[in-house]
Amino acid sequence: MKYIVGIDEVGRGPLAGPVTVGIAVCELGLYKKLKKDRYLPPTGKDSKKLSPELRQQYAKYLKILSTRFHLVQKGNLEYIIIHVSNKVIDEKGIAFCIRKAINQGIKKLNLNPKQCEVLLDGGLRAPSEFTKQRTIIKGDEKERIIAWASILAKVSRDALMCKLAKKYPQYGFESHKGYGTKQHCKAVSKCGLSSIHRKTFCKRFR
Repeated sequence: MKYIVGIDEVGRGPLAGPVTVGIAVCELGLYKKLKKDRYLPPTGKDSKKLSPELRQQYAKYLKILSTRFHLVQKGNLEYIIIHVSNKVIDEKGIAFCIRKAINQGIKKLNLNPKQCEVLLDGGLRAPSEFTKQRTIIKGDEKERIIAWASILAKVSRDALMCKLAKKYPQYGFESHKGYGTKQHCKAVSKCGLSSIHRKTFCKRFR
């Protein structure tokens, strides 16, 4: 195995917005070094346990590392973020969309199944040709590469929801990011569904 791959998703449960998959790829030797990097989150600190400020800080550092190593030797550290829209979620279901995002991201990264060990969070699966893959319960707390994928995906999705909040200011997406908070449910009850709401997740509001 030449590379370690970490995969995680964010945004499975919100009432609005996309589901997002993050895939991080790192050369094994470099991964062992980066696991000791004090500027990256320690084991156990997945995206959900970090403040927005720390997530932003770690995501920025990962992006800098990716750019730096990409310039030196392609493939040392790379990542990709895939969003699948609420419309596709309504049409195909959330499980289909997560599989679609994983497959699309792996294809865009041009990963060789014979060179990769793939670590996935929760119940996620990579395409069957990746024979060396392992699904880890709470993997984002146990494996750094999964945590990095989680952080990058979370920061990207949050930024997208903040951008959409400017288009739909009445819902407060900038604060709850589309999740079913009391504030969000109250706004939906008052204003109805927007074009970025998941209709299949909002049946109680019809």
